[in-house]
Amino acid sequence: MALASVHDVAAYILRNCGEMTAMKLQKLVYYCQAWSLVWDERPLFRAPIQAWANGPVIPALYREHRGQFKVAKWPRGDAQRLGKDARETVDAVLRYYGKRTAQWLSDLTHAEAPWREARVDIPEGERGSAEITHAALHEYYSGLPDRG
Repeated sequence: MALASVHDVAAYILRNCGEMTAMKLQKLVYYCQAWSLVWDERPLFRAPIQAWANGPVIPALYREHRGQFKVAKWPRGDAQRLGKDARETVDAVLRYYGKRTAQWLSDLTHAEAPWREARVDIPEGERGSAEITHAALHEYYSGLPDRG
């Protein structure tokens, strides 16, 4: 099965959870990628994730929701493109993380190694575009208790 696009994942999340803040959507998509690398041993999507000052951000999503506080639907993606394994992974992530607030998710990402290590040479609060690698995500999240 071909990889879904990051836009397909965003569309699937919004279809299943409804309107949410753009920040919460970013964090949920981030966790979907991380857990796909652990559970399915493959990326969910190809778009890079960067360690911005306010946490992990997928620039491809940011370009679409920039300037919006809340998003309700994602016209660029197709939720139907997610295969069975991808849907199961996203559903498990949503069960664990989906009821959390955007701020809780943001605080969690700031406390975790992938974001912190990607920003190790960037002063706190400064802009940065260091990539959070698949290897860093897999290494850190595979060491955590299963969130599924």
